[in-house]
Amino acid sequence: MTTRAVVRGVGHYLPERVVPNSWFEERIDTSDEWIRTRSGIERRHFAAEGETTSMMAIEAAKAALDDAGMKSEDVDAVIVATSTPDLTFPSCATMVQAGLGMTGGFAFDVQAVCAGFVFALANANAMIISGQAERVLVIGAETFSRILDMEDRSTCVLFGDGAGAVLLEAAEGTGENTDRGILASDLNSDGRYREMLYVDGGVSTTGTAGKLRMQGNPLFRQAVEKLAATADAALGKAGLTHGDVDWIVPHQANIRIIAGTAKKLDMSMDNVVVTVQDHGNTSAASIPLALSVGKANGQIRENDVVVVEAIGGGLAWGAVVLRW
Repeated sequence: MTTRAVVRGVGHYLPERVVPNSWFEERIDTSDEWIRTRSGIERRHFAAEGETTSMMAIEAAKAALDDAGMKSEDVDAVIVATSTPDLTFPSCATMVQAGLGMTGGFAFDVQAVCAGFVFALANANAMIISGQAERVLVIGAETFSRILDMEDRSTCVLFGDGAGAVLLEAAEGTGENTDRGILASDLNSDGRYREMLYVDGGVSTTGTAGKLRMQGNPLFRQAVEKLAATADAALGKAGLTHGDVDWIVPHQANIRIIAGTAKKLDMSMDNVVVTVQDHGNTSAASIPLALSVGKANGQIRENDVVVVEAIGGGLAWGAVVLRW
């Protein structure tokens, strides 16, 4: 028999404050039409003053536990994917662990920017199949509003805050791709592309958090090519083809990137879970948010083959194939 990491529950949390495109129209030289046309974004959520990444992650984790019908004491590990932790240290994950009332197990953060959740999911899968943990909470949570330059109209309109969580549990499988659970993953990075997406601050450089900087057009070209390639690679490892896929759940960065990647994969947009219009780019939170919304909307159902894929600063990119 083969051990598989099966999704048992999903959940998400969004701050109460909704920021429509009109909010930016009043402050910078932009328009609702320009934002929608370039990104597909209509609104996003911004965290309230005093609302932190760990607070949102805790709420998303609670929702995932409720969805699974489990309690925090059933969890062996917490992995939080984030680029916007509450503090330099300790990890956001340990704050989530404490917030959930967990006194056992272990917790740590993963930082791969927008690809963080995919990297965290692959790490959780490895821990489960190796016997290191039986149940793992994998969370993506971000407060990107805190690192935006609100005078940079090319970036400040694109991002939002939120959190999403998935609870994985070990289950016996046959070793075939008909098993439920994570079937394959593909992870990549290339540090030569750092200047395309980065934050101009840090502990050992400026001693400040810094602000997000992005080269939009070059990043767009890299994103479509690399996302399609990593999805194909993961499907190949799982022994599946495009025709086997029920849903693509991509990183919600830009509707044009999402559509371009779907086209390269010969997939209809009818088979893509899209939430970018409501949430903007929530970085590592975007995929678990979309998974939670997709399940709640009745799109993703048991035994569906789902491909999640993302690219973020680094550049770092990857994909995971799983059967729901």
